[in-house]
Amino acid sequence: MKVSIIIAFYKDLVALELILNALIKQTYKNIEVVIAEDNNASETKELLKNYVNKINIIHNFHEDIGRTKAAAQNKAIVKSTGEYLIFIDGDCVPYSTFVEGHVALSAKKKVLSGRRVNANASLSKRMREHSLGTDDFEKKYFYYAFSSLIWDKQTHYEQGFYLKPGGFIYRNFIAKKKRNTQILGCNFSCFKEDFVAINGFDEFYGLSILGDDTDLNWRFVDYGAEIVSCKNVANVFHLDHKRPSYSDYDPSEALIRYNKVKEAKQFFCDEGLNQYL
Repeated sequence: MKVSIIIAFYKDLVALELILNALIKQTYKNIEVVIAEDNNASETKELLKNYVNKINIIHNFHEDIGRTKAAAQNKAIVKSTGEYLIFIDGDCVPYSTFVEGHVALSAKKKVLSGRRVNANASLSKRMREHSLGTDDFEKKYFYYAFSSLIWDKQTHYEQGFYLKPGGFIYRNFIAKKKRNTQILGCNFSCFKEDFVAINGFDEFYGLSILGDDTDLNWRFVDYGAEIVSCKNVANVFHLDHKRPSYSDYDPSEALIRYNKVKEAKQFFCDEGLNQYL
């Protein structure tokens, strides 16, 4: 099965380089990378030249006119050629077993919902400066979790421990455990035909997080898909960075519209993939 990994990307070139290097090392090889750039930067094109013969990359971009992440992702979905889609954010670096984990648990009408480890500022700085390899962070995760991350209550360190999806512990204990399956845009996957069936991301929300998280959750459920956790099987870690502020953003219009379409069970959104097909 061919897998398309769609990376929502905006300006963080160092993080993108770390992600691409990690994707080259995936244990599952039948992949393509689709970069959904919410911008049109010459620096991105220059970076991607270094990967021409290393990994199959499709680069989708458009002008930076404000936060139009959902539009960039929808355009990337249309350009993708894989039958299975995995979504990550441009500041989240996957483990080497990341794609393999998603594929192992995949099924039609099933959405896999993963989580991320928040690497603290010190570890993130070292990885960005290449003094700590991202593969070393993965291989020695027990050490970094107990020597650094466990003391930071905001890191979600427990999400970084890897379990084989076919292993005894995962099958008999973890898979049967009730877990939070709320979709996070930084790590989830599904078959492409199921995403097309709900018309992709709803671009109406723009700045709001509803477009790639909460909104997708109920739409997939109303469509008839099951949302299942892939925590500890398909792992990524989030690089620390300064977060943008949207203090002048008013969510009231988005919330009114969200409640209206949810009540009407309108899982096929108006402003989605159909604009580009």
